[in-house]
Amino acid sequence: MNKVIFDTDIGIDDAMALLFLHYAPEVELQAIVSGFGNADIATTTRNALYIKERFGIDAPVYRGAGEALGPKLGDGYPDFVHGSNGLGDIELPEPTVSTEAMPGPDAIVEIVRNDPNEISVVAVGRLTNLALALERCPELPTLVRDIVIMGGAFGFNGHRGNVSPVAEANIAGDPLAADRVFAAGWPLTIVGLDVTHETVIDEAFLADLRQVSGDAGEFIHAIAGCYLDFHERVTGERAFPVHDSSAVACLLQPNLYTTIDAVVRVATEGVAIGQTVAGDPAADYATDAWRGRPACKVCTHVDGASVLDLYRRTLALAGN
Repeated sequence: MNKVIFDTDIGIDDAMALLFLHYAPEVELQAIVSGFGNADIATTTRNALYIKERFGIDAPVYRGAGEALGPKLGDGYPDFVHGSNGLGDIELPEPTVSTEAMPGPDAIVEIVRNDPNEISVVAVGRLTNLALALERCPELPTLVRDIVIMGGAFGFNGHRGNVSPVAEANIAGDPLAADRVFAAGWPLTIVGLDVTHETVIDEAFLADLRQVSGDAGEFIHAIAGCYLDFHERVTGERAFPVHDSSAVACLLQPNLYTTIDAVVRVATEGVAIGQTVAGDPAADYATDAWRGRPACKVCTHVDGASVLDLYRRTLALAGN
C-alpha cells in the first residue's frame, strides 16, 4: 500500500492526477497540500477543497505556500492554460468543507514523523512546500519513504523547457526551492518533460474516459476543454501531454519508466533561471557545483501507452 501526501497547485492536470490517486486501490491518500502555481494560493486551495468534497476524498486539505522562496521566472498565473479559476473555467460552487489549521509544510513534517519510512510525497507543483518542510525538519529525508516530483527538463527525447528554452514551469516557479530539494538526499525521482511529452491524451481518450468513469470522467472531460484549446493553439493538435499524472504513474508502476542516476542542480538566476542540469555522479568536473551532492533518479524514457492504459483502468473504477 502506498501512503501518499499530494503536494499540488491544483490546475487541470493536477486535478486529473488527484483523481488518479483517489481511485487507485493501492493508494491511501494521507493529505492534500496546496501551493501557488497554476493559480494563486487561495484559488488552488479552493480547488482542492472542491474536488475533495465532490468526490468524497477523505484526506484532509492543508493550505501551503503562497509565494516563492527566491527569484522566479515570470509574473502572474497561467490563466491562458488553466482558466481564471484553475479548472478550465467550469462553474465551481464554493465548497462547504474547510482546510485544516496547520500550515502545509508543517503537516508534511508531522505526517512523515508519525509514520516514518512509510510516506511517499507526490509533488506536482512548485517545490516550495517541500523546501519549507526541510527547513523545519532537516532529518526529513531519512524519514520519508520516497519523493516523486513532476518538473524539470533535461533534453532527453528532444524535449526542452516550456516557459523558456531550458526551463520547466514548476521548477522555474521557485528555482531556489527546487535546488534545495534536489540536494536533500532523500530517495527522489524526477519525472520531467522528457517523459511527460511522450505520453499524450487526445479527444478520443477523453471521450472514452467520459463513458467509463462516471462523474470523474464527466469532470475531467469538462475541465480538459480549456487545456485542449491551449495546446491546440501552441501545437496545432487537439491533444495534451500527461504531466502530473505521470508522477502518479511513476509511483504506482516505476517499471514503466527508465531512469538514470544524476546530480541535479537548478539555475537560480540569470538567463537560464529554472533550468535543471544533470551531472554525472562519477564525474570530476572543474566546478564544485555538483561535487558532494546526492544523486536523484531522472526519468529518461517511458512506456507511454501503458501509462495511458493504467490511467484509464484506474479511473474506470470510478464508474463502477
